[in-house]
Amino acid sequence: MTRSQRRFRMGCHEMDDRRVQDQTCRVAFAAFLHDLGKLAERARMQVEESKRLLHEQMYCPRREEGGRVWHTHKHAAYTVLAWDLIERRFPELIGDDVSPFAAWGATDVDNSIVNAAGRHHVPDTFLQWIVATADRVASGFERETFEAYNQAEDKTRTGRNHYTARQLTLFEPIRLEGDPGNTRDQWHWRYPLKPLSPESLFAVEAKGYEGNDDKAAQAEYAALWEQFTAALESIPPSHRGNWPLWLDHFDAAWGCFTHAIPAATAFNVRSEVSLYDHSRTAAALAAALWRYHHESGDTGEDARKRLADRGRSDWDVEKLLLIQGDLFGIQDFIFATGGETQKRAAKLLRGRSFYISLLTECAALRILDALELPPTSQVINAAGKFLIVAPNTDRTRERLEQVQRSFDQWFLEHAYGQSGIGLAFRAACCNDFVTREGLDDPPFRALIRGLFEDLQIAKSQRLDLCAEHPPAPIFTEFLDRFRAEMGVCAIDGRSPATEPLEKGEGRFACALSNDQIRIGGELTRRSRVLISTESLGDALRVPVLGYHIQFTGDEERSGRFGAVAQSGVLRRVWDFGLPATGSAPMFRGYARREIDAHVPAYGTPNDWERQRYAHLDADQRSDGDAAAIKTLGEIACDDLVPDAEGRRQGTEALMTLKGDVDDLGRIFERGLETPSFAKMAGLSRQLNAFFAVWLPWVCRERYPSTYTVFAGGDDFYLIGPWRSTIALAAEMRKEFARFVAANPEIHFSAGLAMTKPGLPIRQMGQLAEEQLEAAKAYRSRDGAAKNAVTCFGHTVSWAAFAELADTAQALEVMRDELALSTGYLYGLQSLADMAEDLRRAESDPTHSPRIDSALWPSRFAYRTWRMLESKCGLDLDARRRWQQTLGQLLGDGIRKHGSAFKIALFIHLYHHRR
Repeated sequence: MTRSQRRFRMGCHEMDDRRVQDQTCRVAFAAFLHDLGKLAERARMQVEESKRLLHEQMYCPRREEGGRVWHTHKHAAYTVLAWDLIERRFPELIGDDVSPFAAWGATDVDNSIVNAAGRHHVPDTFLQWIVATADRVASGFERETFEAYNQAEDKTRTGRNHYTARQLTLFEPIRLEGDPGNTRDQWHWRYPLKPLSPESLFAVEAKGYEGNDDKAAQAEYAALWEQFTAALESIPPSHRGNWPLWLDHFDAAWGCFTHAIPAATAFNVRSEVSLYDHSRTAAALAAALWRYHHESGDTGEDARKRLADRGRSDWDVEKLLLIQGDLFGIQDFIFATGGETQKRAAKLLRGRSFYISLLTECAALRILDALELPPTSQVINAAGKFLIVAPNTDRTRERLEQVQRSFDQWFLEHAYGQSGIGLAFRAACCNDFVTREGLDDPPFRALIRGLFEDLQIAKSQRLDLCAEHPPAPIFTEFLDRFRAEMGVCAIDGRSPATEPLEKGEGRFACALSNDQIRIGGELTRRSRVLISTESLGDALRVPVLGYHIQFTGDEERSGRFGAVAQSGVLRRVWDFGLPATGSAPMFRGYARREIDAHVPAYGTPNDWERQRYAHLDADQRSDGDAAAIKTLGEIACDDLVPDAEGRRQGTEALMTLKGDVDDLGRIFERGLETPSFAKMAGLSRQLNAFFAVWLPWVCRERYPSTYTVFAGGDDFYLIGPWRSTIALAAEMRKEFARFVAANPEIHFSAGLAMTKPGLPIRQMGQLAEEQLEAAKAYRSRDGAAKNAVTCFGHTVSWAAFAELADTAQALEVMRDELALSTGYLYGLQSLADMAEDLRRAESDPTHSPRIDSALWPSRFAYRTWRMLESKCGLDLDARRRWQQTLGQLLGDGIRKHGSAFKIALFIHLYHHRR
């Protein structure tokens, strides 16, 4: 076969693959918008009465009782009415090829895509039953439950109707330790009906927000509907010819405006699942179900009858394949080190962190493209993990094995086996997604647990080096690439250097390291990334798992990339920038990926701020450009303040903050009373949003010198000026408690490590990890575990940490009023150790305290009085008042916190060090 023949055959395969992917996208889209009418109807979208009545007869369940006839679930009629209104913003749906749906003018016009979406409560054709089945599976309905739901009135368990009911939070009812004194039906929090933004992530108290005024409730929905329809105009029209690309944008728009809309308000349900999470899981299931039947050649009347069978005769057939991916070796990838300077360390660190996010996103994309699946088939992607729903066919498994081999080869070539992506997949039937109350281990919970167990096995067999056909050897290639005159990469310390290091003053690096440094610089200037199968110009040197990566600004709006979008070369365009304000919608015309994080830029410092950096060596200073990332040396100076003479006051140091949510596995496995696919997806999405959306935004707004190494999923790793980072940790804890609806059983632990900026990044991370481990091992006197923070080597509960921070603030006031001496405060440290010795004896019968430890109160009183006597301006009464005040603040603090009281002392002393 000639080269041209092979190219022609490859092109034909690509065209076939794209056609199948477009078909699957249409099926997913029909399922994705099957509940479009819930937003439109609640917004009281204007429609002719005769038209509305006709659509209710065609698309809504009919009820008859006592001679009265009416229709329920009227949102189904509004799905079709609203579809007609906004269809001009969709890809072509009435042309000659809209398969697998009926084309315009075809004899089976009833089998149109809009009918598949609208008739999900009264399905008839095979494709309508695909969407209806996906809807029911996503909801976890048993057959009898759904039939009752299909005839029920719109009323929730909280007594509200479908206009006034607001979405409950999944966090509030989670219980890990029984359910004492607080039943799961006590709901006090609701999500505000607003577009997704850093501020709207937080639920508000139901009292004072959720009311019974239908008109006011409808007005809220009307505003949301207007914003949604206007947002669709911002999606580039040139992307409509590329179904996966456009659908990814639409998914972000739908998520932005429906994340807080309750998906179900009938049958006395709890409105705890959002319309977005239900829509997305239904779309993923519909795509997989249709493809299973399509690849099996089973899309005819027999298949329709089995789907329509009231006994659900084929709900035990394993048609679905859940695919989970996990990036392992993240720490080794981020902290690989050579002889790099501190000047470039911050930019490199941010570039590598972003690259990790790119790897997981591109890995998920590679699977979707290989399996010809739409972007909505990727249900979860956070913190290096993703979950995809696919058809359970031999073809799927064969392609997954090919993809896994390509991943292994890439990571062996570029990470030398220290990092990689592992895949695990498990077959499932529709009945595995059914929620059954009262079961200790419902099917869905067992399914997900089994999938996680499979993933652990896959991670232990990483890179498949012991397989019958292991990946191709790389060490020969390593030697072939090695050039003695360049040596080893100056950045990662392990790869052969192949090119000059950018601005490296005669040193050399590998292409991947140069890419990572470049990314670190791009992040302060760009907010979008293009993913393509060919280079579009100025791409990163190394393709990421086969995709070319380009950063861009607003060029797409000029139509520059319209041609490559139409051809399918442009696979994705992701917006990763932060919104302008806390209330601004996250959607800005393109698909969203929360893979960016706040990076402190040099900006335009004033005279004092420039003076703070004046003493730094050239290696520790940025180039002074406003968009340049601050060096770690500059960040360490950002908590310095001028004293009375204008000199630098404070400690020049960094604080590394690392933490994660406690008992996350138990929260997902046991926290949800009746787990379902949509609930799991929603819980994962919302938890990720706190760390990936709110945290970067609050860093930009209130802690601008904070450097985000990574934040997402359930964990975070930040570096900042020492004092500001302590304040950030306290605010994070306070806001996280509000985020989880004040549920005391959901919390995180954290470790804080204070270092000088010259310490290698890897060691900073190790120190913070040790502090985090100490916090995880914490157990309070009342037996409560975790929910703690370690700072300056002392582990305390978050409540104690807040008290100690308040004490440090009170010391600031007293220092001004009383001129507290540094020597006096330093002397309190030994007294705190003596008090700790006594505290330990109280909790540990085997511990024998030192005899002199009991003398700490008298020594405190003596030292305090002597210090007050040295204040010439104080009379006897004043000294007595101050003695009492200091006893309450410092003496009581030492008695309560023991040696941990040093946290307050250190905060104060380090701040005033000269």
